[in-house]
Amino acid sequence: MNYLAHLYLSGPDEQIMAGNFAGDYIKGSKWKNYPEKIGTGVRLHRDIDSFTDNHPLYREAKLFFKPELGLYSGIVVDFVYDHFLAKNWADYSSISLRQFSRKAHGALIRNFFHLPVEVQRFLPFLIKNKRLETYATVDGVTGALKIMSNYSSLPEKSDFVKTTLYENYAALENNFRQYMPLLINFVKEKHNL
Repeated sequence: MNYLAHLYLSGPDEQIMAGNFAGDYIKGSKWKNYPEKIGTGVRLHRDIDSFTDNHPLYREAKLFFKPELGLYSGIVVDFVYDHFLAKNWADYSSISLRQFSRKAHGALIRNFFHLPVEVQRFLPFLIKNKRLETYATVDGVTGALKIMSNYSSLPEKSDFVKTTLYENYAALENNFRQYMPLLINFVKEKHNL
């Protein structure tokens, strides 16, 4: 799962939201150096990632992208899942995606100085470009992947991702719709959120 799903699954606490958002950047036991609820968010992030990485539906979705992206196919599926969450937002939330994005941005800004420096650097761009809202379109997701490839080892295969997503759209959306309720239930049961 990518940023939107992690924020969505955090519940109402702003520090848990910030920790979950920054979870990839807080390694090992360093979460213990943060306020308690930020640490809770980091552990929530890890639990979500572990549940996702080990789920058969997620592994099935990765197969669509594996021929060109190999080990990076999971990163692409994280973005694809965020796309389907954003596109079908009304099925999962009683507030609009725009309202949720503003709420999440506010929570992250209020906890800015608790965020790792790497997150502090890209957060203004994420907010300015309304990245969470752009996930609702295929172009928004593939654009985010293209940007990510400029700053990471992710190969620039946004055209392949776009074509593959369009060619398998119904199957991937069905996969997501089966998976998301299972993840929501896992988070509710394990973290009471």
